[in-house]
Amino acid sequence: MPAPSLPLSAAPAFDLRAGWRELHAREPRLAAFGVAMLLAMVPALLALWLDDRRIGSASVWLKPLKFYASVGLFALTTAWFVGLLPAARRRGRAVALVAWTIIGAGSYEIGYITLQAVLGEASHYNFSTPLHVALYNLMGAGALAMTATQPLLAWLIARAPASGDALVRRAVVAGLVMTFVMGAGAGGLLGGMQPPAGAGLPLVGWHWGGDLRPAHFIGMHAQQLVPLAALLLRRRRALDAFIAGYALLWLLAMALGLHGGSMSPLPPYDGMGR
Repeated sequence: MPAPSLPLSAAPAFDLRAGWRELHAREPRLAAFGVAMLLAMVPALLALWLDDRRIGSASVWLKPLKFYASVGLFALTTAWFVGLLPAARRRGRAVALVAWTIIGAGSYEIGYITLQAVLGEASHYNFSTPLHVALYNLMGAGALAMTATQPLLAWLIARAPASGDALVRRAVVAGLVMTFVMGAGAGGLLGGMQPPAGAGLPLVGWHWGGDLRPAHFIGMHAQQLVPLAALLLRRRRALDAFIAGYALLWLLAMALGLHGGSMSPLPPYDGMGR
């Protein structure tokens, strides 16, 4: 006889208030910044629906929307991992450096991308004037600074007194280091290699060759996916195999991205800039 199913009311549910309180307790600055980024997606979605202006084949509001989600998730994940540190170390200068670097660099990046969307101009690969070149390069420097906070946090966690789930701590440290190595590695090359023009894959717009955005995406989301793998796999050997496979996937994406692409520090601006 099959076991009776639980009523819907008995199913476990995520408590948003409890989740917010926990995030705020772990790192209040990054928690507030991350939530603000996610809330900013609401007016961006409305603008995406109301504003029919386009840059190439994409809405002018698609890039801000993606970056609100990406920066918000990056900040919230970092805030959660700060909670692996003892309470006294969370209030230290190193964590403050991590938090304010992400908030400062993320705010500039989001602000510039949003301003360009309002103006109907591209934020990325816009080399139309010296000012645009300078602002774009500053955005790249900020993105590098944001990713550089991750190995610093990994070092702090690795040096902290061991507590909690050892496998998850191991995965968090590995994921943070991989985020910097892979995310910044692909991102640094991507800054001087404009993706192919024209429509790519639905929603993301990626292309199979000459496009480093997939490798950059894989690298940046090691921050979340490697610790998630530890929670699901529950064995060290399985986690190590996942990390090796993840690294190989990134290398494959890098190879495909570099194949057929052309590197140039100042590629001619064609208005696409996606």
